[in-house]
Amino acid sequence: MSILRSGGVIGFPTETVYGLGADAGNTSAVERIFRIKGRPTTHPLIVHIADAGTLDQWSVEVSPLAELLADRFWPGPLTIILERSARVPDVVTGGLTTVGLRVPDHPKALAVLRAFGGGLAAPSANRFGGVSPTTADHVRHDLGDAVDVVVDGGPCVVGLESTIVDLSSGQPAILRPGGVTREALEDVVRGPVPLRTGGQVRSPGQLASHYAPRAEVVLSTVDRVAVQAAALLSRGFRVAVSTDQPVTDLPDEVEHIVLPGTTDGLARSLYAALREVDRRGCDVVLVTLPPEVGLGLAVGDRLRRATGSGPS
Repeated sequence: MSILRSGGVIGFPTETVYGLGADAGNTSAVERIFRIKGRPTTHPLIVHIADAGTLDQWSVEVSPLAELLADRFWPGPLTIILERSARVPDVVTGGLTTVGLRVPDHPKALAVLRAFGGGLAAPSANRFGGVSPTTADHVRHDLGDAVDVVVDGGPCVVGLESTIVDLSSGQPAILRPGGVTREALEDVVRGPVPLRTGGQVRSPGQLASHYAPRAEVVLSTVDRVAVQAAALLSRGFRVAVSTDQPVTDLPDEVEHIVLPGTTDGLARSLYAALREVDRRGCDVVLVTLPPEVGLGLAVGDRLRRATGSGPS
């Protein structure tokens, strides 16, 4: 814990993706996160805490709804946006009056948080705008010696970032779909939880272009992908196709990266597949969208942002 207490920055595992963490109360340490990632300082960070019992240290008002969601989904892939307390530095929130908080569901992340005894401000542990890391090797590849230490917790079991729910305006709204499904939230709150993924950037992951490999990402469908791949090959591009369904008549030259057929498996494998596209030196990857229910909503959000088009 001496690294964190002295202003260091670590890579650490969560169930969603690997985080790039520093003492949330140390302005200079948090500023170092932004420099390492190349992240705009107006783009707020999530504060990771060890348990819901410390929520009132980070927020001026913990509503009954916040307590309900924390009790149901923490530890887990849910971030709650609340009005921040004086404890939270401006650098963490990008100057906003709100802060995102979550308790990660990973034994090593929780062990670090409990031993440290404070909150860790942490975005994903990769260069800003790129594909999020789901293994310690991804972190080392992206950030190298810029990080003081990388805690290896194995592959992430969810594979997509947390769902972000804004509770600061009274009524809950999803700012970023993620590891907790919209359906699960609506079941707990016993009512609709709308998506609010556009407008002012109030939370991580809301930029139109995000989560992108070096290769261009193009959305396709199973019945069109072979024809599109052939057309791109004819123009001299090296092409990959990444789908969770069988595809017939693909040209032999196409790199076919097969994704799991379940939504959970697709979410868990998506970022590794996008990284594999770059590893194989492809110029373009054609991807197909899953049905946008359950975790498919988050997968679709990430793929649209990887194209640079943002949410539909």
